[in-house]
Amino acid sequence: MYLTVDPIELSSLMTRVQSSEQGGIACFLGTVRNHHGGREVARLEYSAYQPMAEAECARIVTEAQTRWNCTVALEHRVGALSIGDIAVAIAVASAHRDEAFTACRYVIEEVKRRVPIWKREFFADGTVEWVGSGAVGQRGSEAVDGEVTPASVQDGAAIR
Repeated sequence: MYLTVDPIELSSLMTRVQSSEQGGIACFLGTVRNHHGGREVARLEYSAYQPMAEAECARIVTEAQTRWNCTVALEHRVGALSIGDIAVAIAVASAHRDEAFTACRYVIEEVKRRVPIWKREFFADGTVEWVGSGAVGQRGSEAVDGEVTPASVQDGAAIR
């Protein structure tokens, strides 16, 4: 499982990839920041179309492991997150550091590009925005003006 509602522990991911054959481990942590576009963020929520997200994460991990002869561990949070929480973590181990760094960068870039996970930011001024969808709701409104949202994908109306 790549998606989790539980806090992510980097040490757990590192343990999963460590072995005596691996000489280097590269890690990436994406954390919740307190600002976006010059506005103060109070908190955020991640939503995902779980069956598709899990399958795409598995494909990405397999691609990296095959291409760079490495071991990859990946976890992405879903649900409510606070400022400072880890949203996504990747650990990659390989015989040499170059492959570990390259594969780690590949995994995060492909996750951001291909996996149907959405971020909803709750701003300090009370507005809410689905990041990347172009949909903005005022004071917590769920109106999204026909944009792709997690609910529309789950209902089969659209796929990201």
